[in-house]
Amino acid sequence: MFLHEIFCVRLRQLRQKHNLTAEQFGRIFNVSKQTVSRWELGDRIPPLDVVVAIADYFDVSLDWLTGRTDNMP
Repeated sequence: MFLHEIFCVRLRQLRQKHNLTAEQFGRIFNVSKQTVSRWELGDRIPPLDVVVAIADYFDVSLDWLTGRTDNMP
């Protein structure tokens, strides 16, 4: 099951861990910084292809990113 609240927190954690601003993160994934903010606040969820791209870019599993497991790869 996709855990929306955990996804939002982990997305922000990844961005901050890699010292990326919302604007820089948005440039990587071709979205605005406002969109990144909405994802992190839980107002919106990125499309599946973007979630996969985020997991690939940061080398984390989809299960961890979406809250299905707490084991970070």
